[in-house]
Amino acid sequence: MNTNFKNIMMLLAATALLTLSSCKKYLDYNSPSKLNLEQTFEDVNYTNSQVIGIYTKLAGGNGYGNQLSAYFGLGADDFMYRGNAAFDGGADYAVANYGVTPASNPMYNVYVQLYDGIERANIACKYIPNSNLYKNGSAADKAKMKRYYGEALSLRALYYSELIRNWGDVPGTFVPAADVKNQYLGNTDRDSTYDHIIDDLRMAAELVPWRDELPDYVDFRFTKGAIKALRARIALARGGYSLRNDSRIMQRRSDYQKYYQIAFEECRDIIDSKKHALNPVYENIFKTLHSAPARYDDQRELMFEVAMWGQINDSNIGSAFGLNFADSPSWGGAGGRSIAVMTYFYEFENGKDVRRDVTMSTYKVVGDAATNYAVDRKDAVSAINMNIAKFRKSWTAFNGTVTGTYGVNWPVIRYADVLLMYAEAGNELGLNGSITPLDALQQVQKRAYGSNTIPVTPTDKTGFFEAIVKERLLEFGGEGIRKYDLIRWNLLASKIAETRRKIAQFASKAPTANNPYNNAPEYIYSSKTTFTNGNLNTEAASLNLYGGVPNVVYFTPMTVTTAPSTHPDRRYWRQEAGSYDAAGVLTSTFLNDPNTGYVCKFKANSRELLPYSDRVISEHRGAITQNFGY
Repeated sequence: MNTNFKNIMMLLAATALLTLSSCKKYLDYNSPSKLNLEQTFEDVNYTNSQVIGIYTKLAGGNGYGNQLSAYFGLGADDFMYRGNAAFDGGADYAVANYGVTPASNPMYNVYVQLYDGIERANIACKYIPNSNLYKNGSAADKAKMKRYYGEALSLRALYYSELIRNWGDVPGTFVPAADVKNQYLGNTDRDSTYDHIIDDLRMAAELVPWRDELPDYVDFRFTKGAIKALRARIALARGGYSLRNDSRIMQRRSDYQKYYQIAFEECRDIIDSKKHALNPVYENIFKTLHSAPARYDDQRELMFEVAMWGQINDSNIGSAFGLNFADSPSWGGAGGRSIAVMTYFYEFENGKDVRRDVTMSTYKVVGDAATNYAVDRKDAVSAINMNIAKFRKSWTAFNGTVTGTYGVNWPVIRYADVLLMYAEAGNELGLNGSITPLDALQQVQKRAYGSNTIPVTPTDKTGFFEAIVKERLLEFGGEGIRKYDLIRWNLLASKIAETRRKIAQFASKAPTANNPYNNAPEYIYSSKTTFTNGNLNTEAASLNLYGGVPNVVYFTPMTVTTAPSTHPDRRYWRQEAGSYDAAGVLTSTFLNDPNTGYVCKFKANSRELLPYSDRVISEHRGAITQNFGY
């Protein structure tokens, strides 16, 4: 991350000018007289420190450093996390498998941290615009104070958007806790909260310049483009479906097109500004999240990422979430926790779409007895052990002697998302801007396909929407976006059912009509080969498999039933999905185990929202109504 920003954040943590307690209930706050807030916000540097203090609550294990990145976004048709959801309703894997209970401590801790961020933002949003510097300071000071105000508004909107999409009608307040008469707030209608933060973001975009005017911000702090993109994302959520407590079904409001219009206009403004563009190398987007001070994103596709640093505010993204390193001589151990849904591999067009081998890994990195564990080797994995490849310890500055976390940042908004939101909103409304919705979609596809021919996109409204649904699956795999997309489209239940059907087809060994996996092998045979930490497509293509290169082996039936001497390592492939008996009955632990199977606890019109923690309800003295179904 940017060194100056890192130093400021670490200094803030050390000096703790504004120390707020974890917002267990709104009565837990420090007196403004003790904090001397008026004086704090009459100094530009102190105000900057307080705004950075709002950013800090995005990071760490209860923010985007672990829970919000590695678990909350799992459980769709891209990535999942296997674990015994019945063992402990509070365990991380229970969230990803829709089995979390109100007793969950991890869920409670995330909820509290998000409200910590809101409380800090509320204080800044009260005192900054009321300060003498904001009203009567020099032109330079007024510009800075307006910028800080815009950042505080944007951060508050981001915190609220996470709360709403996970819990629904969360308590909403836009003033500091010290100004709230009733500290035990109840549920607030999410539509009113959404409308408030959408209005806030409109104002914030007027207060904060574009990124090229704030080079020190890089993409670790909000600039105009990121604010507009966040407003578009939240507007689409507001205009989309959500699980309603009154009707107890997934619904969207009748005025939803109003919010699609907002999204279209914001994305159009970003596109027309030419301040952001697609990174021509898909892999470099994610290397940039690891490689400070080096950056590989001159095009500014990364519009906002959460910066991680230190101990408390670091991330587990590289240590637990990404590529599996198992006793690697160079990098030790890391990654391997979440897995790709096996059929997701086949959603990418084989040999054409570069995103597949950047998004998921068909190998892990290990030591090798043949080299006395002195050389890093690629070792092929089975179909249920492909991990997210966009995050990896080998892209960080840390080696095998370092334990713990590795400072990998989390991508919140990318320019590719702007293009695809623009395409979606334009298609819904029948609108064109300086580019057409089809042009926007194809920009993303052309980057993925390079010199290969891109898919033909239907031009009718329904067909084009389905192309957007598919493209967002391919573009954002493992980035915590897919599940929430499916929810706002009211497609989560149907896509989970569709994925279950695909997995059942994948398990079928005998060729059957209309089975897209007829040519997938039952097993693969491999031999370890050197891992060079090079280009991800090259690393995947050089995996040493019997029968040819990966682009052939994974799409060709394997006739050999005994491991060849040249490729002694056998890995299950179709076998991982289960097997059919003579009567045609499928036995599949992967699909059907009630505690460890694929999203085993999902229930339509029930699990699209999380439950409120028992502790939250208790601390609000029953003012909060539990989401139904829990």
